[in-house]
Amino acid sequence: MTTNLVADGRVKPGQQRPHDYPGALIIVEGVDGSGKSTQLVLLGEWLEQQGVDLIRTEWTSSTLIGKATKRGQRRQWLGHLSFVLLHATDFTHRYENIIVPSLKAGKVVLADRYIYTAMARDAARGANPRAVRQLYSFAVKPDLALYFRVPLEVAINRVLTGAERGELKYYEAGMDLGLSPDPIDSYKLFQRRVADEYDRMVDEFGLTVIDAERTIEAQHAEVTALGQAVLDRLPAAAAV
Repeated sequence: MTTNLVADGRVKPGQQRPHDYPGALIIVEGVDGSGKSTQLVLLGEWLEQQGVDLIRTEWTSSTLIGKATKRGQRRQWLGHLSFVLLHATDFTHRYENIIVPSLKAGKVVLADRYIYTAMARDAARGANPRAVRQLYSFAVKPDLALYFRVPLEVAINRVLTGAERGELKYYEAGMDLGLSPDPIDSYKLFQRRVADEYDRMVDEFGLTVIDAERTIEAQHAEVTALGQAVLDRLPAAAAV
């Protein structure tokens, strides 16, 4: 395994091992403002109506390193290697303590972001894409991986005009990369990098693309149909 985490070009298609646990893993991905979290909430509500035993998990929610990450961001201590390792630690802790045990117990796990977030954001910050992929090679392939694709200008407008939107934070705007002295311009340039990384992963990892510019209702109809297909493949006890 290479230890070089400085960007040096693209990688060959990634490999993930399918799991044989009785549960199912459904994940959503997309840039900020893509609407993925809204659709995951709606999917969760629909699954609960079907009597499915659910558990939810989201990005950077590990109690193990949450305070350290927030302190590092607040004091602007974090470089791109720090993000690689923090993301990996957060995910690994949740993977070992939430995701895998839940799959073994026959639950449906809904994950708001999975390893592809690290691959997109870390590479956008200058990490070696191949090294990041190798770092997460232990993670199983989701039963359903949804990528909510939306024109970047639409996603950025949603973020910047949100009802509860405050000022962009330093790392959120990608100010650590020196892309622009203006936070909004920096944010746009950083999000373009992230979106480009996601688009490269669609074929590599078999992500299911959802047109996130459509109405919430149209997206929900498609997502529930895909969710039903996952349920149909589960053992009877897990799907009821």
